[in-house]
Amino acid sequence: MTEQLWVPEQETKPAPMPLLLVQSFVNTLDADHGTDVLLDPVAARDWLAAAGLLTGDDGTPEPADLDLARQVREAIRAMLLVNGGGPPPAPGVLQPIRAVTQAGRPSLQVGPGGELSLTAEPAGQLETVLFALLLIIRDAQRDGTWQRLKACSNPDCRWAYYDRSHSRAGAWCDMASCGNRIKNRRLRQRRQ
Repeated sequence: MTEQLWVPEQETKPAPMPLLLVQSFVNTLDADHGTDVLLDPVAARDWLAAAGLLTGDDGTPEPADLDLARQVREAIRAMLLVNGGGPPPAPGVLQPIRAVTQAGRPSLQVGPGGELSLTAEPAGQLETVLFALLLIIRDAQRDGTWQRLKACSNPDCRWAYYDRSHSRAGAWCDMASCGNRIKNRRLRQRRQ
């Protein structure tokens, strides 16, 4: 895979494109390092532009737009926890996604070979980006790749990773770190 500047450098289990955009969007929050790209308007603009989701002419996102983006990100993360066998999202968690879908306007495009695709028509710039990410999720749900995108079972991590295992039973973003932490934690609890 060609190195993409918008993919976190610690990404060891990347999803196929275009689902990698959703995975990297969720991983704009790195709990291990305490960083959140979507807290800083300039950093958010730079990341969105590097990912091809905004152009350099689109300007810097407003704080209210970034707040919505963070809420959508966490709603997607809740959906990824379900993919890993976790509980369904709590009531209201998916509301930011519903708000984006209600504000967005899909547009049907016809490609040069006659292939049809849905795209997002401009609403607010960041709302359009979020709507486009939701269209990627919809397509992944249809082609079966969505169920492989999961959030780490370590509650201190919740990093999004793509489970390429044959059994589709992966539970951690990295066995050496999160897997061992959880297994050691459970062993200590059993010994007490």
